[in-house]
Amino acid sequence: MTTYTPRGFYGGAIKGLIPQNWVDASNVREIPSHQEVYLSRTTLTSQITEINQRVTDSETSSLDTLIGAQLQAHQLDPDAKAALYHVHDLCDEDDKLEIVTLPTRVILKKFPAGVVGYRGVVRVVSPKASSKAGSRTGSGIGGAVAGSSSEGGLTSTVTLWYLVVRLVEQETDLVVFVNVPREEFEKAGDLRGLEAEERLAEGLIDGLVEGLEVVDWGLFC
Repeated sequence: MTTYTPRGFYGGAIKGLIPQNWVDASNVREIPSHQEVYLSRTTLTSQITEINQRVTDSETSSLDTLIGAQLQAHQLDPDAKAALYHVHDLCDEDDKLEIVTLPTRVILKKFPAGVVGYRGVVRVVSPKASSKAGSRTGSGIGGAVAGSSSEGGLTSTVTLWYLVVRLVEQETDLVVFVNVPREEFEKAGDLRGLEAEERLAEGLIDGLVEGLEVVDWGLFC
């Protein structure tokens, strides 16, 4: 069973969690100032926290063109669409975004009433030559959105768990991604290992829903 460790992000301005014994990527390479990136010591799984400009309703309207076919049967509110917008922003134009679990509203235990949070799960299927999603982390993490050989070795797949917190007054979206590349497990025939890694990702998002907290709101000034 995975143990999650409390961790201060952005100089302690935000309290969150990481899996026990994961590595701070900033100790080995440069990370953009709006991100916090942590890496598994044993797999290619990564956790990325980002402070982003709040997505507007007009920006989310582009999703109707980009992934509209997956949303036709669902009436998503603007905040749910904003969550998907951040996820889609990880993708290169040749990537395919597959919605596994639609964005679902959650109660954030340590945020003021009225702060909206959404969680969900997607898969990103990328041509092996695609590198934008890896560079998104600012750290060149191998397989940050790369992984599976499910289409004859020509593509890579990652399953991505996410949590998006919409901070209206701060004009900010706080986003956490947990990326689980599949290739290393599939090549080894280790489906149990893949299942365990996916449970780790889901459990981490569970823990952040309960425990993510802004300690210093001046971070957003």
